[in-house]
Amino acid sequence: MAVETKEYRAEARFQRVSPQKARLVLELIKGRNVQEALETAAFTRKRIAPVIHKLLVSAIDNARYVSGEQGTDLDVDRLYVKQAVANDGPRMKRIRPAPMGRAYRYQRRMSHIVVAVADKNGDEEGTN
Repeated sequence: MAVETKEYRAEARFQRVSPQKARLVLELIKGRNVQEALETAAFTRKRIAPVIHKLLVSAIDNARYVSGEQGTDLDVDRLYVKQAVANDGPRMKRIRPAPMGRAYRYQRRMSHIVVAVADKNGDEEGTN
């Protein structure tokens, strides 16, 4: 008898950062209250942190919009970050000049970042 909870997502695709670097910031906000996660993302000194902050705000706005469309009441203070992942995107293959007319190949990585928020009280009811 599990109660299904609604989760609200936001995606940022084709971000010019490696997934490993994006995961460093995502691990800081995963499982936290939305307000704590916003503050953490705002004050993290990584290049991808503003993108993750914007993505988190977008997920919260999606939650407000969908709950308004469905006519349900949603308390934004009860939302928490349920899922935060950075998946591999396409790689751009590049060539760097090397000595004696040779070339070194390297890859510029991209990532697809997904943030999902859910209602904390509704999720706890489903775990009993």
